[in-house]
Amino acid sequence: MSTNSFADEFGQVNRMDSKKIDHLLRTGCPDTCREEFGKMLDEISFYDFKSMILRMYVCTDIYLVARKFAAELGISDSRFTSLLGTADDLEDHLSTVEATAQYLISIVEQCIKWRIENAKDSKNCVVGNAKRYIEFNYMRDDMSLDTIAREVGLSPTYFSALFKKETGCCLTNYLNKVRIDKSKQLLCCTSKMIYEIAFEVGFQDYRYFSQIFKKYTGQTPRQFQKLANVRT
Repeated sequence: MSTNSFADEFGQVNRMDSKKIDHLLRTGCPDTCREEFGKMLDEISFYDFKSMILRMYVCTDIYLVARKFAAELGISDSRFTSLLGTADDLEDHLSTVEATAQYLISIVEQCIKWRIENAKDSKNCVVGNAKRYIEFNYMRDDMSLDTIAREVGLSPTYFSALFKKETGCCLTNYLNKVRIDKSKQLLCCTSKMIYEIAFEVGFQDYRYFSQIFKKYTGQTPRQFQKLANVRT
């Protein structure tokens, strides 16, 4: 290989972002992780690499990210190496670009599998953590499925299904219910304007807040407030 060719490939290797790999392990779905990881390899033109040294460089980087992530999940070193080998075994997977890529994909898929198994073992804890996170952050206007799923370390798709299975309620409805319950307290107990209350519980649009409020209570915020004042 010419010096220029090696330098070009080395420049491509440096574009591999280990943070992206870590993010994929933490949030990727089994059904799409192979495609997502393939795009990462394409970004650095991995399949054009002719140097075994550079393949080792990429392989070692991803292996170390995966091993650290697995340790966070409580996967023992012996369990990790029994399935994915030790660092000394990496050279065995460098015979061709395709062989290296397949090995790296197997690392990614196995780590995501471990993450999901770990989440299943503690699914009640995950849902409980999500509920607590909502309770303390419902007023944020950036609260979303992606935000909460990232907080509990699951992919949005898997977390959404898990939350609904465990609570019988989709995440959006649960978040809206929490916000409406908080707004009812403010409507009864404060002299704040309705638009101020809407903003305070996480709604940026007063009209949308009114629509959601009526959906959950059968009354507009103003009607609810008037009845509450009459009763008091």
